[in-house]
Amino acid sequence: MKGTAIRGAVLRFRRFLHPPRTLRWRLFLILLTGLVLAHGLSFGALFLERTSAAKAMMLGTLEQDVATSVALLDRLPPEERGRWLAVLERRTYRYELGPGLPGIPELSSRGAEIARAINSGAGPGFPVVVESIPGDRPHLQAHVTLRDGSPVTIDVTPALMPLAAWLPLLLVGQLLLLVLCTWLAMRQAIRPLARFAKAAETLDPGGTSARLEEDGPSEVAHAATAFNAMRDRITHYLEERVRILAAISHDLQTPITRMALRVEMAEDSPEKERLLRDLSQIERLVREGVAYARSAHGDVETPARIDVGSFVESLAFDYQDMGKPVTVRGLSGAVLTTRPHALRRILTNLIDNALKFAGEAEITVSRDGAGRIGIAVRDTGLGIPEHQLAAVLQPFYRLEQSRNRDSGGTGLGLAIAHQLALAIGGALTLRNRPAGGLCAEVTLG
Repeated sequence: MKGTAIRGAVLRFRRFLHPPRTLRWRLFLILLTGLVLAHGLSFGALFLERTSAAKAMMLGTLEQDVATSVALLDRLPPEERGRWLAVLERRTYRYELGPGLPGIPELSSRGAEIARAINSGAGPGFPVVVESIPGDRPHLQAHVTLRDGSPVTIDVTPALMPLAAWLPLLLVGQLLLLVLCTWLAMRQAIRPLARFAKAAETLDPGGTSARLEEDGPSEVAHAATAFNAMRDRITHYLEERVRILAAISHDLQTPITRMALRVEMAEDSPEKERLLRDLSQIERLVREGVAYARSAHGDVETPARIDVGSFVESLAFDYQDMGKPVTVRGLSGAVLTTRPHALRRILTNLIDNALKFAGEAEITVSRDGAGRIGIAVRDTGLGIPEHQLAAVLQPFYRLEQSRNRDSGGTGLGLAIAHQLALAIGGALTLRNRPAGGLCAEVTLG
């Protein structure tokens, strides 16, 4: 336990020495450091000026007080001088009758200034000798000889004017205020960037994601307006691409049908079989193109509440009735509001893909801690290379490079499933299973 605590303390210290490399933290440190240094310089200049003023005041007061006190003690009878010592005592110096302590004549710069003030205050009629008294509490003693020959010692303990008790508290309060104001400034400056980053991450031109609010400072509002305009342009380009694909696919159906009829009317021959097979593949590709174009508008279906477990079991039973090896492990009581026809098309594409490449499919339904429902279609096939997991979700991308439609398909099945998942507010993810095979999971909710 002790070793764990030490390692934790070391890690915290390392994190302190290496703060997060975020723009918010860097700007916070730069502004806070500049403000604290400026505050420290201002406080230092004020403290230096206060110290100089206090020293000048102390030396001036000492000079006047020494002149008055020495003159008073010189005029008093020797037997009355002792009673006045307590009256003449101050915070940093006091008077003693007698020669005082032996000292050394070497004085610091501050001691020399005090000696000049005492000599100036005592005047030429009273000889003064100032010495430094070493020890645990270094101080000065000025030895003055009165006119009757009596020695008087002025014991000086130099000290600056004490700081007020509230001054450190004020300094701490000012520093805390600087930290708070700097943090608020960084929050205001970084918040628009965070909003832009989130909007860019969740950008779905064909979906129903909310537009970026065009408010705040003029620069932020202008950037938000530009971002929304870019989003609208992307949406327009995607819709135009889908319309072109749908139009071409739709227009091709009529001539393909006419060609198929003409071939059917021809005499039987090997060429006729090959032409019919080619026309069938072209017609299949056209149907898939129309389906992909429609998948971009999967949000036109009216949402409905479904029991996910029953929905998946019904789909699996349909395949089992056709003799397909499809098994299911459902989640009873999981109710979800979604678009059933779009979801059925997604799962159908995934199951067909698993049956085609692995010969069997297993469907599982689960719920995570956040309440999202995941419908996974698993198989025991060869899987997909890791570097191609994202590419296979793009239209017309085929792993099988023989160009044989019977073995490789059209390259639109996973793309349609992916597009429909986005259209109904979900997500499709692909990952290879550790034991072999592929897991395609649709996350909803």
